[in-house]
Amino acid sequence: MEKCAICKSKIEDTFLGKIHGTIIKGKYVCSACQKKFGSDLAKQL
Repeated sequence: MEKCAICKSKIEDTFLGKIHGTIIKGKYVCSACQKKFGSDLAKQL
């Protein structure tokens, strides 16, 4: 289980092995933070 680089919550895996989030600049980001920060997400890292 990976943790979000912004909010430190655990990122869940789907049954196919995919994550509910994304990887930006080598760091994991959860889908909630993606929705919250939108296009400013890269600046938060």
